[in-house]
Amino acid sequence: MTALLSEDDITKALTELPDWTRTGDSIARTVEAPSFLSGIELVRRVAVAAEAANHHPDIDIRWRRVTFTLSTHSAGGLTALDVALAHEIDRQTQQA
Repeated sequence: MTALLSEDDITKALTELPDWTRTGDSIARTVEAPSFLSGIELVRRVAVAAEAANHHPDIDIRWRRVTFTLSTHSAGGLTALDVALAHEIDRQTQQA
């Protein structure tokens, strides 16, 4: 099982992820895509990266607004897997 991050680790990680916010045991980011289809394409790219990492975000799509929420449910909170996928989602959003 992946180890939970400490509060200090989470704080440090979020300084490197300024578009992400923490709510309890998860972090989330909302992206506004230029169009509905570009939002769907962003989700597709993130899905490919998530599948490769075997770590999957919760995704909420509302027209052009896509919200990604990360938490390692099997560990009961935030782990290095969430931080790594958040960085990858940030990379993918730069292509949107």
